[in-house]
Amino acid sequence: MPKLIKKRSKKAGLPPGTLVHIGERKAKDLKITLIDYDEVHFQEREIESIEECFVFRDQPTVTWINVDGLHQVEILEKLGECYGFHPLMLEDILNTDQRPKMEDYGDYIYIVLKMLGQNNINHGIMTEQISLIMGSNFVISFQETEGDIFDPIRDRIRNGKGRIRKMMADYLAYALLDSIVDNYFIIMEKLGEKIEFLEEELVTRPTAETLKTIHQLKREMIFLRRAVWPLREVVSGLERGESSLMKESTRIYLRDVYDHTIQVIDTIETFRDMVSGMLDIYLSSISNRLNAVMKVLTIIATIFMPLTFIVGIYGMNFKYMPELEWYWGYPAVWLVVVLVGVSMLIYFKKKRWL
Repeated sequence: MPKLIKKRSKKAGLPPGTLVHIGERKAKDLKITLIDYDEVHFQEREIESIEECFVFRDQPTVTWINVDGLHQVEILEKLGECYGFHPLMLEDILNTDQRPKMEDYGDYIYIVLKMLGQNNINHGIMTEQISLIMGSNFVISFQETEGDIFDPIRDRIRNGKGRIRKMMADYLAYALLDSIVDNYFIIMEKLGEKIEFLEEELVTRPTAETLKTIHQLKREMIFLRRAVWPLREVVSGLERGESSLMKESTRIYLRDVYDHTIQVIDTIETFRDMVSGMLDIYLSSISNRLNAVMKVLTIIATIFMPLTFIVGIYGMNFKYMPELEWYWGYPAVWLVVVLVGVSMLIYFKKKRWL
């Protein structure tokens, strides 16, 4: 489970705009890929030096530059110098604890959002900050690790499927945003299955491991709400903003992304309520099990109380007890003990205490 708050101590006292990477280094090596296309032409290649991208800055085609890894600050500095990016925006890209947001700088739009995934080892939620910079003819994406959910978009560009090759950079930014939001539904489905299984376990056989899972789910719900809730403002700002970079034809598609975002938020709120109630269910289940155990012990103790009284009397060593010299005394006491025990069991059964 990722940390909710990352350490920013290394930036303490530094002036605004200082480029310092905050967060874990998740990529071993930095990788830069470039896709340049229009309706007719297409090229894709892996970049060895960031300077190779600069020749595409003023091209009429759409250029998508994807950077995997944020630990090499000098790469970001060179991009900022070439495209004229604001230092505060570059600082935000390196800070992987950013809240999802959208900022309009006039010539370009900066978008921050979270991409979610599932850890195959402990089945927890993983997060990765995605930064998108959209200009009139380019989109630059920054990711913390290599490997993402954008491969279907790359395939559509390569094969010329759909309208993406006919549209401008704003449509590419929409496609990336839509892909991230659609992936949220996959995470929600897996979480829903996990919560349903946990509910059944709570009612039938709650254990200490169940309580641990509930606390983990509560933490994940807090994290998901923090990562997804601000996205509604981001999509709404893109859809209703006045930037000329976002064409009216693309704003229609952003409405669909906005609807999907609302559905994800509603699902997260529903899951939060369910997980919050699970702790009460767990405590009730444990209490019921304890009550059942105490009930059995109480019945056993109640049955043996008169039996103990009887054997206690005949355990006294008085000389003139009339039954001591009786031949059938011992079997008679056993008969009384059995009759008392059986009659009490029958009484408890009729009362439905058993």
